Amino acid sequence: MEYSHPHRTRLAVLGSPIAHSLSPTLHAAAYDALGVGWTYGRHEVASGGLDAFVAGLGPEWRGLSLTMPLKRDVVPMLDRTTPLVDALGVANTVAFRQEGDRVVLAGANTDVEGIVRPVEALGHVPGQASVLGGGATAASALTAAVRLGAVDVRLFLRDTAKAGALVDLAVRLGVTLEVLPVSALPGTRHGFLVSTLPGGAADSLELLPSGPDAVLFDVAYEPWPTVAASRWAAAGGRVLNGLDMLTEQAIGQIRFFLTGDQDELLPDESAVRRAMRRSVGLPDAIAG
Repeated sequence: MEYSHPHRTRLAVLGSPIAHSLSPTLHAAAYDALGVGWTYGRHEVASGGLDAFVAGLGPEWRGLSLTMPLKRDVVPMLDRTTPLVDALGVANTVAFRQEGDRVVLAGANTDVEGIVRPVEALGHVPGQASVLGGGATAASALTAAVRLGAVDVRLFLRDTAKAGALVDLAVRLGVTLEVLPVSALPGTRHGFLVSTLPGGAADSLELLPSGPDAVLFDVAYEPWPTVAASRWAAAGGRVLNGLDMLTEQAIGQIRFFLTGDQDELLPDESAVRRAMRRSVGLPDAIAG
């Protein structure tokens, strides 16, 4: 494959805080497996600082990965967006593309596929889904649940008054959304549950699988395993974690950086995925 704009070789993940990010490890493993000489770093950029950072970049820059709070900040800066960015108002990927004598910013959202692909690898098709938490990742989780086949979703929040944006999204997605307080969790069983809370924040909550096929997708990965994930597994359910999500997010980003299409497979993608998963201590593949 011929890589477009070969002089554009630098990439980075931005956010605040960012020192803990494993994205440089994952991307370095992928670029080594692909045999491309790209470099990928990390930069601390707080909300309000993205415009100035981008304005200072040179022609060697190929793209950026973004964490919160920048995923929303970047949207007004984008010249091109994918339908998912338009639907969610969130972009975690920006590619710099040369169009004539002008560089345009193209934005994509790979967060949803970061949830969808690991669940598909398990062969799990949820009829009903549950989402714990109400931030930007919850919007991706809700969208992913619908893409996976869920026809109704339960949303558990500490403050149900903050569900407005997710209720509106559910209407656009055509899915039934029931908003419940976290106090309704005890005794409730779940076939598919996505916890979007920070590492350890769900440990005091009672998260119960409905059976051996039930899946908890805990987007946390530090510390790991969380108490909630261990309790779920001990009850016989299956568990995915934030590193599974982060790996698949990154693969979507690399597709976008490389080909301009986050759905176009990479050369020998299975080998790239294995290299990335090994780099962060995951087994070569998700066990069904």
